[in-house]
Amino acid sequence: MRHGRRVPRLGKPADQRRALLRALTTELIRHGRITTTKTRAKAVRSEAERIITLAKDGSLAARRQAIGYLYDKQLVHALFAQVGERYGDRNGGYTRITRTISRRGDNADMAILELT
Repeated sequence: MRHGRRVPRLGKPADQRRALLRALTTELIRHGRITTTKTRAKAVRSEAERIITLAKDGSLAARRQAIGYLYDKQLVHALFAQVGERYGDRNGGYTRITRTISRRGDNADMAILELT
């Protein structure tokens, strides 16, 4: 039973799930927008908002945590440089999920996850 477990399993073992979330979060921050399934978008949203909150903190410890999570070190430095002016006045809500049409092959609910 999974009572009280909040992390969606996404049909993958823990190591593959962690790698998938890291990759999707990295691409979201790099491109500003990704198209994925609705369930994956909901899982990635919390990770992306956590990384942006770390960037708003701006401390060395926060920078090291972000470098340890994201796959691109230069992307982390760019994120920490620009996040203050972009999200300085907000307390969360940095992403938006917009539902799109279902995927043709398996009829999975698709969504666009974008930074606001």
